Amino acid sequence: MRILAHPAHFIAFGFGAGLARFAPGTWGTLLGWGLGALLLPVLEAPALFALLAIAFLVGIWACGVTGRHLGAHDHGSMVWDEVVAFLLVLAIVPREVFWQLGAFVAFRFFDIVKPPPIRRLERRWQGGFGVMLDDLVAAGYTLLVLALFKRIFLG
Repeated sequence: MRILAHPAHFIAFGFGAGLARFAPGTWGTLLGWGLGALLLPVLEAPALFALLAIAFLVGIWACGVTGRHLGAHDHGSMVWDEVVAFLLVLAIVPREVFWQLGAFVAFRFFDIVKPPPIRRLERRWQGGFGVMLDDLVAAGYTLLVLALFKRIFLG
């Protein structure tokens, strides 16, 4: 399948990041980190969260269309879900490299391991919404772990 065969594919594949042969989800998360470096300094919180809501809705459409075209509900090359979810994390955590790196590691862990209820949600909700939802929950776990770390170790 050509990445430009449909605009949804280009978005779902994270502008090509998801086509990496090794660890496409990690490359999608890195794309989110790069986009965060560009967007976070110039967007106020309301505009940023509006953009994330739009990106989430676009992701439902793009991942739904691409999943149908590929014949795989949540194909590994579709990384827009990682991009959007990690941008959400970056919008909330402190803008220091320590916190962003911790967020990156925690997010990748939760996205890969898929602790409850992530895997159950992934099975229950098919299509683009399900693809986007499981990474949103992984983002929630990431934020929870970082908040607990801050509370316990940094007072």
